[in-house]
Amino acid sequence: MRVLLPALIAAATAVVAAVAVVAPAAPARAEVTVTDSRGSHTFAAPPQRVVALTWSLVEHLVELGVTPVGVADLEGYNTWVVHPPVPAGAVEVGLRQEPSLERIAELEPDVILASDDQIAFVPQLETIAPVLHYTAFSSEHDNEAVSRQHFREIARLLDREAVAEARLADLDAALAALRQRVQALYGDTPPTVTVVRFADEARVRVYGDNSMSSAALKALGLTSGIAVPRSRWGFALKPVQDLGAIGDGVLVYVEPLEKAEALLNTALWQAMPFVRGGRVAAMAPAWTYGGAVSVQYLAEGIVTALESLAAGHR
Repeated sequence: MRVLLPALIAAATAVVAAVAVVAPAAPARAEVTVTDSRGSHTFAAPPQRVVALTWSLVEHLVELGVTPVGVADLEGYNTWVVHPPVPAGAVEVGLRQEPSLERIAELEPDVILASDDQIAFVPQLETIAPVLHYTAFSSEHDNEAVSRQHFREIARLLDREAVAEARLADLDAALAALRQRVQALYGDTPPTVTVVRFADEARVRVYGDNSMSSAALKALGLTSGIAVPRSRWGFALKPVQDLGAIGDGVLVYVEPLEKAEALLNTALWQAMPFVRGGRVAAMAPAWTYGGAVSVQYLAEGIVTALESLAAGHR
């Protein structure tokens, strides 16, 4: 046995070595097929360098932990969208309505994400890289539900599906917690809460059915004080005096004011019932035409504004 044992060990080692040599290499990442507004697209591997030309798509990427190499109107994003912040390293590639093809080409993207604002540029963009086009807002679909679909689709493209599901679970948990804060303020009889954005000194965008703001209100157990019919973007442009219909409800306006600062000092504004009753509050910037997770940022802004009003009345 003492003679056979070394021989057996040597033979076994040789077999293991042979197996190690002939064992197949780890399989390459499988190709991925995703769907956009134009149909199905197949990629040999998940793209690494992504350019996003509309802010809701930028939001999707950042929420998935992906830093886009290029973003349209990054300065505007930092003013109007704010959350989630775009990590350092992203390069501005022109305006959303007029992206810079030259800058995009210099970034050598693996894929370009576009929306309806860029539909006319798609043929030119496709000479640079594959383009995925998403119709995020339409009167023909539920904008909030579709935003979740797009979030999941982009996650599949980038091999981030587990990240997407975890983020959506966090979103739903955050909305449930925010709803409890609203109930703590008002019990079972909350006031109506109307969310607006000022267009100028004379007009406001009142958000209603099919808006991301309306989705936030619904998640919080709240309703708007002004009925706005379903539309593509979910808002109606109304004269400021129409806000008087809010009556005993609360008005929350989204900052920044966009050329409407002077309105707050006018006799018309000061005569509004919600102003006289101290039921108006500014809300921190959040994008009212955003991606899936924008509903959380809008809901957080609404609840913080309502809590500030309640604190002022104590």
